[in-house]
Amino acid sequence: MIIVRDASEADLPALLAIYNQVILHTTAVYTYEQQTMEARAAWYMDKIAARYPVFIAEEEGRVVGFSSYGPFRAWPAYKYTVENSVYVSEDQRGKGIGKLLIRPLIESAKSQGFHAIIAGIDAANDASLRLHASFGFQEVAHFRQVGYKFGRWLDLKFMELLLDTPANPVEG
Repeated sequence: MIIVRDASEADLPALLAIYNQVILHTTAVYTYEQQTMEARAAWYMDKIAARYPVFIAEEEGRVVGFSSYGPFRAWPAYKYTVENSVYVSEDQRGKGIGKLLIRPLIESAKSQGFHAIIAGIDAANDASLRLHASFGFQEVAHFRQVGYKFGRWLDLKFMELLLDTPANPVEG
């Protein structure tokens, strides 16, 4: 049975392994270099300090995926918008773990008063596009040839989910 829970510092080695596999073998992350444990720990501490969630999916004590969100852009007017990330262990993809990891992200974003969730997805990643669409995300942009990895140009799609929050937004 798979459970979803808040991540802890003890989960960081597993999160790092999943993330580095994604970097090395997929176009889900547009970077070339593996991350270090120090970088992943700093990422986690930044999430916690900013009150952004980090969820993990765990099966029989093994971390099989994780999800989070963070700021979409650094400017103040974007403060009601976040960008999500969902990663699943290579040997566990296609088993519905992504769905288990997106649900709590959406609920957390609602409870924190965010209005929009953005997902930046490689245009060839049909599984992630379908996953997000199943939660009501809609494609709002298609950027052609904005990334280059594995010897080819990559297209990036933005999908967006609008939430019924916040009730009374505040500028500033």
